[in-house]
Amino acid sequence: MTTATAPPTVRQRVEQLAGDRITALQRGYQADEAKAVAALARLRRGAGREAGQLPDLWNLVDVTPLHEPHNGAQTLSERELVCAEDALHVALTLWALHQQSRREAKMHQSGSRGKPRGVGAAVRRMMKPGEIDEPLRKRLVRAGTAPDLTALAQRLRDIVLLLRRDQFPLDYALLAGQLYRWQQPGGPDDVRREWVRSFHAWHEEDQNAEGQTPADAPATNTDTAVAPDTTHTDKDAS
Repeated sequence: MTTATAPPTVRQRVEQLAGDRITALQRGYQADEAKAVAALARLRRGAGREAGQLPDLWNLVDVTPLHEPHNGAQTLSERELVCAEDALHVALTLWALHQQSRREAKMHQSGSRGKPRGVGAAVRRMMKPGEIDEPLRKRLVRAGTAPDLTALAQRLRDIVLLLRRDQFPLDYALLAGQLYRWQQPGGPDDVRREWVRSFHAWHEEDQNAEGQTPADAPATNTDTAVAPDTTHTDKDAS
């Protein structure tokens, strides 16, 4: 007896595509391959800008695989394709900004239940052990209350610059999936809950385990940390 496997969701396909693209570019960049170095420089110019504004990026933010049938999944609608392309654009360009001049470390790292690498966890890791840095927390809240994807990309860009400074990695495949979900009905609330869970799931003992630098800490698969849902509205955010 065979068990039918459910086809991947659009979000899962977006995450897979983002992860594959970024992993390949990251590997090439660290190996100082001219093509990858040039691609990163081009992508970096698109950070915080709307998809489509830079024709030079069209072949780098390529959603062709999403047009093709995949394991029984339905053909994507035009709306789904646009949202997927926008999500990939933001994720790839922010990663390129994050990875800039960081040849020795991987700024994209997949997370796991024990090693969250989501936006919330990344912000929490920048705080001193046992303390809540209010300016940093408000940056996260401000990103979570962005009115649209363009504003969200710009606010995430500010967070990524801080992560780059401190050399803390981020799961950009997960972020791409969250950016896709953000554009769907009820999506912003769902993504904010994910960020809150990963914020509270990070434990200070995970940082620099066994003397490793932040970007060298091992990680696998996904960032699906479980914690109480404490999502709330912060009136200080705008």
